[in-house]
Amino acid sequence: QVQLVESGGGLVQAGGSLRLSCAASGLSFSSYFMGWFRQAPGKEREFVTGISWSGGSTYYADSVKGRFTISRDNAKNTVYLQMNSLKPEDTAIYYCAALKGGAYYYTQGYDYWGQGIQVTVSS
Repeated sequence: QVQLVESGGGLVQAGGSLRLSCAASGLSFSSYFMGWFRQAPGKEREFVTGISWSGGSTYYADSVKGRFTISRDNAKNTVYLQMNSLKPEDTAIYYCAALKGGAYYYTQGYDYWGQGIQVTVSS
C-alpha cells in the first residue's frame, strides 16, 4: 500500500522557519513528481510547490517564492519543504502528494496524498 507521511509541522513565530518532510513508501518514488499543497479553514486547497522526478525542475506559487524551498532525496524516498520567513498567512494544513503524470498545479490529477500536517504561524 502506498503511504505518504508528513512530519515536521508545528507552531512557529512569524519570521521563523520550519522544515517539513514527506516519507513515501510502496511506490517507485523517483517515478513521481512530488508536490506540496496547503489548505486553510474555509479555503480551497492550493498548490504551494512541486519538484520533478530527479529534482531538476522546481515550481513555486507566487506567495512563497523566495521563502520556501522544495527538495527531494530519492535514495531516502523523501521530499522536503524548507519554509523560511514564515508569515501568519502561511498557517494551514500542508499536504504532500505524488503525481505519476499530468498537470502538477491541480489537485485532481495527483495519485496519492498524505494525511496532512498542521503548520501554525503566530504573529
